[in-house]
Amino acid sequence: MSDFQLSILGCGSATPSPRRNPSSQVISYRGRLMMIDCGEGAQATMRRLGLSFSRLSHVFISHMHGDHCLGLPGLLSTLSLHGKKSPLTVYLPAEGLEIMKSITDFFCREATYEINYVALEGAGGQILDLPSLTVEAFPLYHRVPAYGFVFREKPKPRHLRADMLDFFKVPVAMRPKLKEGADFVTEDGNVIANSRLTTSPDPSLSYAYCSDTMYDHRVAHAVKGVDVLYHEATYDDTLAETARQRGHSTARQAGMIAAEAGVKTLIIGHYSKRYYDTEILVLDAREAFPRVIASADGLQLDIALLSK
Repeated sequence: MSDFQLSILGCGSATPSPRRNPSSQVISYRGRLMMIDCGEGAQATMRRLGLSFSRLSHVFISHMHGDHCLGLPGLLSTLSLHGKKSPLTVYLPAEGLEIMKSITDFFCREATYEINYVALEGAGGQILDLPSLTVEAFPLYHRVPAYGFVFREKPKPRHLRADMLDFFKVPVAMRPKLKEGADFVTEDGNVIANSRLTTSPDPSLSYAYCSDTMYDHRVAHAVKGVDVLYHEATYDDTLAETARQRGHSTARQAGMIAAEAGVKTLIIGHYSKRYYDTEILVLDAREAFPRVIASADGLQLDIALLSK
């Protein structure tokens, strides 16, 4: 298992059902948990999957429709009941910031941890910069202001060759610079190329989340070249006009975005409750893009494996 994992807490649309919770996902990255959307039932699924509340550091809300955010007040309250101490940052569209803050201030008035709110507005851009990972927000095209998110690993260090380090007697203090690509200069002035002392780094991984949105070429541009894409697929192709009117995409359109963006794997979700079996949606998506995975509540995926 890699350091970059995805857990699906909910993959349904609009209302909860016995089979599917509304939208919510958790990214697990090097011990840190980051939630994307928080529909009802998210915290219960977290517990079933063994995801630690104490490791949750960031929540990203795509838009202010209830199936994407009504689980948040309950989650924030539960975190306090569990004695969380570390801060939590919540990103959400500017139009919903004050109302969400007032709700959580009321229900979490004795919070054991600091809750910070960050408004998403305009064209988005980079909203989080961690030592090994960045998060970008970009506009989606729905009935209310909505954003997608891209999680990108920063370039990784090169791998040291122990045999060559010993052969050239490279000092320990020099080795971090070799990982960054520097050459080694011996005491007598000889330059030893970095390529003789190291091997290529592991590939940097990326994951994009798109829900809810109409089909739009600008979405493909925003997620161009990511390894793994989650894109809503609310309807099958016979309901394309319904999708357009309601600000959603069909499964085939999700496949078209994946193909245009050049991703490696497409995950579909946000299914209308009319679909008990998602096979028709998978088949529609595969007509435009071959490598499609149907999300399901409780499904856990390794981003590294899906990036190959």
